[in-house]
Amino acid sequence: MADNEHDGKYFVIPRGKAKCNQGVTFPNFKVTSHQKHYWNDADGNADYLAVTEDDTTFNPSAQPFGTQCKLQPTSSGYKPCSYAPAGKWQKCYDKVKVMGKSCVTEISELQCVIGGKITVMKHGQQSETGKGNVKNADPREQHVYNPFVDFEEFREEVLGKEGEAW
Repeated sequence: MADNEHDGKYFVIPRGKAKCNQGVTFPNFKVTSHQKHYWNDADGNADYLAVTEDDTTFNPSAQPFGTQCKLQPTSSGYKPCSYAPAGKWQKCYDKVKVMGKSCVTEISELQCVIGGKITVMKHGQQSETGKGNVKNADPREQHVYNPFVDFEEFREEVLGKEGEAW
């Protein structure tokens, strides 16, 4: 039985969002450590690059966590984010490496020198329901999950005439 804290967690890609516990906005990840490994994308789209422990910049790079840093109060509010990473991402998955660098997952953390803790808000990989999922679904079970949807009608809409011969 595996008891790895990364079991069931997703790897992070640039389409994901980060959050700082002291900030107000949520930037996308930016990969600068490589242009080599992509998660779930055979076409080599930069939005699917693997985020590694060395990828500590965000998009946007200026004030990535917004116009207010809760750790920098002023007489009229707060100073804008002046993010500066305190080293590399921590709690990375070290069993999968890209060019010798561990990969960031949903549980990874990054410390800011100002004092904020950056975590993964969204990993960026989206699961999508395909026609195979609809075709193989049990209509009675679907009715329990969502009694307001006529699943047979939905199935026909998704699958068209091809769905009749199962």
